[in-house]
Amino acid sequence: MKSIFLSAPAVLLALLVATSGAAAAELEVLLSPRSKALRENVEAHVGELGDRDLRSLQRFSRHAEREAAKALQALGYYRAKIRSEVLEEDGNPLLRLHIERGEAVRLRTVEIRVEGEAAQFPRFGVPRSAKLAPGAVLDHGAYEDAKRLIRNRALRFGFFDGRFVEQSLLVDPEAGVADIHLVYQSGARYHLGQVQFEGETPFDADLLARMVPFQAGVPYDSDLIGELNRALVSSGYFEDVRVDAAPEQAEDHTIPVQVRLQARKPRTLAAGAGYSTDVGPRLRGTWRRHWRGAQGHRLGADFEFSSPRQNISSWYEIPLDPPMTDSLRFTTGYQMEDLVDTESERLTLGAQWQHLPENEWQRIVSLRWEQERFTTGEDEGRSTLLLPGIGFSRTVSDHKIDPSRGWRLQADLTGASRALLSDTDLLHLNLLAKGLTSFAGGHRLLGRVQFGGIATNDFAAIPPSLRFFAGGDQSVRGYDYQTLSPRDSEGDRVGGRYLLVGSLEYQYPLRERWRLATFVDHGNAIDGFSDPLKTGVGIGVRWVSPVGPLRLDLAHALDQDEGSGFRIHFSMGPEL
Repeated sequence: MKSIFLSAPAVLLALLVATSGAAAAELEVLLSPRSKALRENVEAHVGELGDRDLRSLQRFSRHAEREAAKALQALGYYRAKIRSEVLEEDGNPLLRLHIERGEAVRLRTVEIRVEGEAAQFPRFGVPRSAKLAPGAVLDHGAYEDAKRLIRNRALRFGFFDGRFVEQSLLVDPEAGVADIHLVYQSGARYHLGQVQFEGETPFDADLLARMVPFQAGVPYDSDLIGELNRALVSSGYFEDVRVDAAPEQAEDHTIPVQVRLQARKPRTLAAGAGYSTDVGPRLRGTWRRHWRGAQGHRLGADFEFSSPRQNISSWYEIPLDPPMTDSLRFTTGYQMEDLVDTESERLTLGAQWQHLPENEWQRIVSLRWEQERFTTGEDEGRSTLLLPGIGFSRTVSDHKIDPSRGWRLQADLTGASRALLSDTDLLHLNLLAKGLTSFAGGHRLLGRVQFGGIATNDFAAIPPSLRFFAGGDQSVRGYDYQTLSPRDSEGDRVGGRYLLVGSLEYQYPLRERWRLATFVDHGNAIDGFSDPLKTGVGIGVRWVSPVGPLRLDLAHALDQDEGSGFRIHFSMGPEL
């Protein structure tokens, strides 16, 4: 066998020769008058040129001219003049297209009409677009979009027999005009039949029927099928949900709805460790019985142990109608807390009715009995309160985990009276408003305002759990958790009658799931509205995890009397 040896210069020369022939050919589109949309459409139609040499590029040039003509016609330019040129520039093959686009073809008549039952259905409608108005430049994409939109609406609203009886786009390039005629005959609208449940589940048929968000015989709407699927999944009863409503199985324009269910395991137990800059390291655990009996009752228990707080609680829930949103829950809990200058020990028994009406303002009516022993500064006390309450909340956003815009409003009002098994008279109000908006490709502004107040003739009898404290991850950053508060004569923090907190945060997008943030928080827990408010400023980083945003902040307190330096805040959860 004969061996061949090459010197280093020879190897380098061979590599240069090999790579010189692999230079990618380039495409240059010279358009007159200039138009970015036309240029990009031509480039997309012609495509990548690869590693063609000058000779193969010359052969390809005629094809490139034809593709460029198609690209121009798609946007209404039928009278363009196209000339190709193949040359070498800086050692690379180059295909240059010289294009004079000429006058555009414009729409002369546009007739888009829906006939049949859908014509009497306002939500079906006819596609409206400035690109489909007489006088507009012909855009084949807008024409195809109109047809696609009509078909999609027909499928969504159950017009499964619909068809175009006329669909034409007539172009007269010489006259520079085009005519569109679209006539869609919808036929009759289909309806949804009775929902039939399959699979072995322990649940009563009445409970399953209450999860169905529509009545048998309602006109078909694919959103209703989606709502049914979401309702069954969100109930927490099932491991697998499959909903089938096939138009092919319809009889007399009525579609049977088949739902196959697989119940989840009735019990789960979970425990884990975590860390929060508010309470430090903590251990948490939950036990859930996701269903009990044919009516789907639920129960559970929770515990949390951290250095400043230890609590254990349990609950029993009865689903109402509809069971996904309405329920009656009974609760009990025990909590010990040692925060800053306050210690408390609290026992709670309660019941609450949760209801979500059609206006989507969630309503919670509650009644709870609390007994609390506490030490605040140098004072000790014991309170027994029967607290009826009502709360309203609503969240509107474009995404549950990582919204780009939306808002949240929440109001909670509780009270107590000496005439109703309580040691003092009081009204306790908490208001919260959050707003989020995005602009300019991912830049975000997040605002938060919170107000709380207590009306009572004996503030000393109000336990610490109902007084207001500020500072911490979800309050005024830059200050430790619940360290902002009025002080007594000994300098101990004793909690305030009122709470005022505002926050404004700007987030700058870094990558798909990463953002930088800068913020200013302003507020305090106070006894009077003339009391000073505290300010914290800082920067942070946000990572949008699959379970929600994680926030790491470095904040600085601007008020020296509450301590100087920087504080780190870590938190997670939805921004609204």
